[in-house]
Amino acid sequence: QDCDGLSVRSATKVTADVLEAAERLQVVGRAGTGVDNVDVEAATRKGVLVMNTPTGNSLSAAELTCGMILSLARQIPQAAASMKEGKWDRKKYMGMELNGKTLGVLGLGRIGREVATRMQAFGMKTIGYDPIITPETSATFGVEQLPLEKMWPRCDFITVHTPLLPSTTGLLNDSTFAKCRRGVQVVNCARGGIVDEGALLRALQSGQCGGAALDVFTQEPPKDRDLVNHPNVICCPHLGASTREAQSRCGKEIAMQIVDMATGKGLAGIVNGQALSKAFAPQTKPWIALARALGTVLRTAGKKAQGSVQVCTLGTPLQDAGNYLTPAVAAGMLAGGAQKEVTLVNALLLAQEAGLKVTTTHSDVAPEPDSSIGLLQVALQGTPHRATGTVQGSTPVLRELNGATFKQPAPLAGPVLVYRAKASD
Repeated sequence: QDCDGLSVRSATKVTADVLEAAERLQVVGRAGTGVDNVDVEAATRKGVLVMNTPTGNSLSAAELTCGMILSLARQIPQAAASMKEGKWDRKKYMGMELNGKTLGVLGLGRIGREVATRMQAFGMKTIGYDPIITPETSATFGVEQLPLEKMWPRCDFITVHTPLLPSTTGLLNDSTFAKCRRGVQVVNCARGGIVDEGALLRALQSGQCGGAALDVFTQEPPKDRDLVNHPNVICCPHLGASTREAQSRCGKEIAMQIVDMATGKGLAGIVNGQALSKAFAPQTKPWIALARALGTVLRTAGKKAQGSVQVCTLGTPLQDAGNYLTPAVAAGMLAGGAQKEVTLVNALLLAQEAGLKVTTTHSDVAPEPDSSIGLLQVALQGTPHRATGTVQGSTPVLRELNGATFKQPAPLAGPVLVYRAKASD
């Protein structure tokens, strides 16, 4: 209850109950990449930022993957275990060279590209697939991109480095295994579930898959031991980030990210509010204050926080500002309502649930004299209520309300009283 921020390791579980009990919590920092152990939806609803350290354990995970590939090729763990049993089975553990073999890399982000470049040093040909990384980019680190259907039949080894998403769950399954070369070797040091464990076991039993190296499982620790006990399976207890260097790096990174957020220096590694990464820059803070204030003015003028609100950013300086100004307007519209606390993290979600639809448009053209700094307009559609403001220096000001223009823009700081005077005779 007394925490403003939490730093969590992989074994820690931050559930909805924990988040509800943590009344002061503002940020959850995951010292690692995956946030499977954080209820991100519950955190978003409560307005709590979730951040991770996506680069901290990349090298360690990549090196483990390379070790797995080498272990599969030469059956090193099985041979070592045999020796400890007092055996000398040289013929049983005949291996293969990696030189000239083709490695398929599914997911060409930080870890995937590190694995590819390292295995190229062993003479492996690297091909890959990634829906985000362009073929031109992957070509710079020696990976030829192919559609999945063309990849399967060409691979001697396949390693996966994608997040666990609905689109990647069961990426390797009965159908895809059937399209692979007989005896293909599979490595999963990413997330349990990307490789369908049932399909993998069937492929191992039939010989379609020649061997598998697994650091992750759908259930951890796995209760079903059929895969773990298969003689052609090498497995580890989720050791991808388990190096002293990675743990130290991740711990330092998440601590610095939380400090930077608390001191207003910036946001990094945001999981549930990527659009807010610019919201902590000094030059954007007055605009966020303006957006909140205009939302509050609009709600007060319209006497409701429902319907459709149109947010319009005007002027080239605000070209990409809609990402963080839109939730700020929604937060202003909802402020003072039934919700406990509305933040930039949960504003759009809570607005939707309250029946408030917020849309954004942009125009590079802003009226003088605001063309050089920009202008923000918010309007409650279907009503005459509209508010327009800008930032003067570092002060948000109101320029127009419901068609009435202020010759001297009114500062939107502290309590504001707006009234309409009757015209004198």
